[in-house]
Amino acid sequence: MSTLEIIIAVIGLTVITVVTRAFFMIPERELPMPGWLKRGLKYAPLAALMAVIAPEILMTQGEFLRTWQDARLPAVVGASIYYFWKRGVLGTIVTGMAIYLPLHIGLGW
Repeated sequence: MSTLEIIIAVIGLTVITVVTRAFFMIPERELPMPGWLKRGLKYAPLAALMAVIAPEILMTQGEFLRTWQDARLPAVVGASIYYFWKRGVLGTIVTGMAIYLPLHIGLGW
């Protein structure tokens, strides 16, 4: 690939990114949306997060887990319990890793 092609690709990707991200800021007034759509859009970030995290927890190499001996499962359960008990993000991460690391490194799960 030549330098010119790389420069054209970078410029093209930059334009596409700016246009798609600024699309909602271009109109001078708010876009009319039905109430059900506005309510549904509140859950879009959570849905996107779950779409990224769930496969990482429940799948390995493109297949669902076949055994319970996977360090990710007890770590998720422990971290979830901590979060619903204390509502602290840092503690949730520490709890999950405190469960995950000994099982993964120590037991080889």
